[in-house]
Amino acid sequence: MSRRVVIVGNGPAGHRLAELLCARAPGTDVTVVGAESEPAYNRVLLPSVLAGRLSPGATYLARHREGSVRVRTGVRVVSVDRRRREVRTGEGVVLPYDDLVLATGATCFLPPLHGLAEEDGRTAKGVVALRTLADCQLVEDRLPVRGRVAVLGGGVLGLEVARALTERGYGVDVVHGGPHAMDRQLGPVAGDLLATALDGLQVRVLAGRTATAWTGDRLVLSDGSSVPAGLLIVCAGVVPETSLARDAGLRVGRGVVVDEYLRTSDPRIHALGDCAEVHGEVSGLIAPAWEQADVLAGVLTGEPRPYAGTRTITRLKVRGVDLAVIGAGEGEAAGAETVVLTDPARGQYARLSVLDAQVVGAVLLGLPDSVPAVSQLYDSGAAAPNDRLSLLMGRAVADPARDPGSLPGQTVVCRCSNVTKNDLVSAWLRGAREESGLARATRATTGCGGCRSAVKEICGWLRAKHEQPDADAGRSDEEQDHPVDSVSPPRSRRDDHRDPVPELLAP
Repeated sequence: MSRRVVIVGNGPAGHRLAELLCARAPGTDVTVVGAESEPAYNRVLLPSVLAGRLSPGATYLARHREGSVRVRTGVRVVSVDRRRREVRTGEGVVLPYDDLVLATGATCFLPPLHGLAEEDGRTAKGVVALRTLADCQLVEDRLPVRGRVAVLGGGVLGLEVARALTERGYGVDVVHGGPHAMDRQLGPVAGDLLATALDGLQVRVLAGRTATAWTGDRLVLSDGSSVPAGLLIVCAGVVPETSLARDAGLRVGRGVVVDEYLRTSDPRIHALGDCAEVHGEVSGLIAPAWEQADVLAGVLTGEPRPYAGTRTITRLKVRGVDLAVIGAGEGEAAGAETVVLTDPARGQYARLSVLDAQVVGAVLLGLPDSVPAVSQLYDSGAAAPNDRLSLLMGRAVADPARDPGSLPGQTVVCRCSNVTKNDLVSAWLRGAREESGLARATRATTGCGGCRSAVKEICGWLRAKHEQPDADAGRSDEEQDHPVDSVSPPRSRRDDHRDPVPELLAP
């Protein structure tokens, strides 16, 4: 009998794991149970949905191959029987397992403000806690005809949501209790420059103020002032969803505690993504979820390797602002050399941390030309050039996308959708011969847009490498792109050691 794996959670982490299990061990019996009625989708793209740049369907992840995975949407798992190795759904269906994976994600944190929630715990009228596609629809339904909108929380999501709504003509006030916007990633100088840039985009950041109450049409602040708003959107952080694990008697801290192989205190049960606490950390980011899925797929198919953490690069998806936080950002690394560049008049700020000749952290605001080079150095662990200032100005190291032929196939080009160079090559060979077709096929460029130039350069390199004038002559872009509908997130990095381009494009 084939091995039975039940995955609780149909978000990006659960979806990716199911895909990898089927690719590496096709005989595995995989069942995914998701509480949301929607198919699996990429939460990173929710602000783009609010802005009207993407439809909800454009966020969907690729469907699993027919017959490879059983997916039950709109179904909640209510209990786990560890002795019998069974889970029970709210409908009373019992699903036996050999291995159980908790990919239950997280829920929105609702601050204890007067008037924010009803007695039953649901958000009050005029309030939306944003986490899901269904929440995006709630925002759509409750947006005022005109006037201002308030956002509670000045982290990455809060700022992205605020900018998305200004694109639709609303003025937005962001109330943030920290000393400045994105204070977990940025220092005060960068935070203030960011707020100035946002103010020019009709996003007013009210930092250093806590909200005390919601009256239904205004947010009351701790200093006695208030912010009028026809709608309040809460983006004040998330809480790992651990109730199922806790009820099952598993070890729970901030999240479901797992070891470096993503095993819980019960070796038959694993956890990953936003609900998992590994190395004492709960990530809350999508890049670690992708990497953890790759690690866990290996564990469950007999090729274990420990999860050693993920190199994270955060791009703020705000049109009109170019901000990248790389690695430790402005966090201090003992013994690191730090270089800071500030140009308030032009809204530019850079902070680079180098330890043992390697980039360990950076903040780059208003310096888009430097992001590809610094990111590539951080990802590869290659030695940083001695001329740090030229590196920050984007001149010391060539953009790796400028020489796509030397770029390893497994390199992640689009971090929002986890698209590698090889995924772009595969989509191009299947018919997506323009940047627009590659975007539809792979979802690259549909998130923060920071990879747009890299995708364009790779597309140009492929075209020059393997022109097909006879096959494509007279065909429209749409006809050329038609063979590709969508592709999955990239294959495991472990399946991608060799770059297939020379073989696939050889004459």
